[in-house]
Amino acid sequence: MIDGLHRAPPSRLPPWLKRPLVFGATTRALEQSFTDANLHTVCEEARCPNRGDCFNRGTAAFLILGNVCTRQCRFCGVSHGAPLPVDADEPRRVVDAVRLMGISHAVVTSVTRDDVNDGGAGMFARVIGLLKHEVPSVTVEVLVPDFAGNAAALRTVLHAGPHVFNHNMETVPRLYPFIRPGAGYRRSLELLAHAARFEAELDVKSGLMVGLGETCDEMLSTLSDMREAGVTMVTIGQYLRPSREQAPVAEFITPAQFDFYRDRALAIGFAAVSCGPFVRSSYRAGHMLKEKNTPQGHARTSVIQEI
Repeated sequence: MIDGLHRAPPSRLPPWLKRPLVFGATTRALEQSFTDANLHTVCEEARCPNRGDCFNRGTAAFLILGNVCTRQCRFCGVSHGAPLPVDADEPRRVVDAVRLMGISHAVVTSVTRDDVNDGGAGMFARVIGLLKHEVPSVTVEVLVPDFAGNAAALRTVLHAGPHVFNHNMETVPRLYPFIRPGAGYRRSLELLAHAARFEAELDVKSGLMVGLGETCDEMLSTLSDMREAGVTMVTIGQYLRPSREQAPVAEFITPAQFDFYRDRALAIGFAAVSCGPFVRSSYRAGHMLKEKNTPQGHARTSVIQEI
């Protein structure tokens, strides 16, 4: 097995990862509305531990291009297999849901669609264009797959003009063959660098998980690679195993270690850092962008103190 993933997984959650799940009436109503509209969210499909909190706040991260991924990453709870054909009406339904929910910062992500020529880039562009045209007050953040290295597909998304461009590195290079089979560390770095070169004012964002067996030095090296590629916003959160089908947790990272990663990320030039046990790439993404753009300058994070 890959070095760093052979150790026995921790047997119980530490105190800082114990909190009540929040699933109120608003959560149930939103889940039903997504079902009725034939829409998917990464919150539900990836079994995100923050979904109750987000739904109760009236926000969600929309998952386009269906809910079946053509890859089988070892950290992800989204179903994998043979997806259904692309639904051409999906962008319209996403826009309707954003308007109905009164969302001010829309996060749009997708499964990986290696079965589609452009990897689904055209659908991302359609969603971005419709949102900017029909709900112009909304800021749009896209969290894209790697498009199998297709530069033309990437440019299709960038030309549509998202306010935040996000692609998650997920983990350190040593763990890629086991955690992200089908992806490539350098491919993902180059995608982020291409986005940063495309538009100087574009906010380029990425995320990392910890607790998969990485070392501190590997994390710092990866953060340095990301910053050199032009990433300006970074999220760092604890990996939590969605089910027994995914890789086991190798380690629970302490709040003090999260503080260390946050401080080092800020020290090497990231403009916004969200770092903590329950941090996820799209969790309170609008809040992170707002803090990043305040006159005070660097946005450390208020997320870690609130969860």
